[in-house]
Amino acid sequence: MSAFPIVILTGAGISRESGLATFRDADGIWASVRIEDVATPEAFARDPARVHGFYNARRRAIADPAMAPNAAHHALVTLARAWPAPVLVVTQNVDDLHDRAGQPALIHMHGELAKVRCTACGAVHAWTDDLSTDTPCPACGVRGGMRPHIVWFGEMPMAMDDIGAALDACGLFVSIGTSGNVYPAAGFVAEVRGRARTVELNLEPSSGTRLFDEAIHGPATVIVPAFVQRLLDGL
Repeated sequence: MSAFPIVILTGAGISRESGLATFRDADGIWASVRIEDVATPEAFARDPARVHGFYNARRRAIADPAMAPNAAHHALVTLARAWPAPVLVVTQNVDDLHDRAGQPALIHMHGELAKVRCTACGAVHAWTDDLSTDTPCPACGVRGGMRPHIVWFGEMPMAMDDIGAALDACGLFVSIGTSGNVYPAAGFVAEVRGRARTVELNLEPSSGTRLFDEAIHGPATVIVPAFVQRLLDGL
């Protein structure tokens, strides 16, 4: 089999077995808090302290030493290092598990919990501590302008031009652990359908399962390493 560029979209399902909560399951994050209260620009303008509290808790969760990349994260690193053509992972996740696994080509389209951004000067900083309305920007010193480096509902995802170019060039598109409900990521499969092979790897069928050429369902730590091995065996 000849090698072709691969784009892999990952969602919360790939991190669930590392102990991180998903968003849209019955027991997920959005079951206990309203999107409108913590994940929109309007929420931040209305009650920044509450928004900071929500993301501070999530930032502390990913900093827990018990949270570590799992076999699915590591399998994607193995694929990227062994595959003769480009492999790009585009993640909707704001955790840093792909980073810690060593993923060489990675786009966080929805931002990163471990970073913060100054609304005054635009500087982005790596960040592990809590953030408050009184936190000064390390670059410009302005207080009250620091926010999570997260794409909130109503904001444009990051690096969309780079993602679009990769989708245009890929020969295989793989979706892992996604609900198929959040756009624009949910529309990627329709963009490449008919000119690239499409595969869904998910715990259960997503809302867009019918759009994929192949769907494999089960725990990510089982089906992702098996799928990667199948690809590499075919070289």
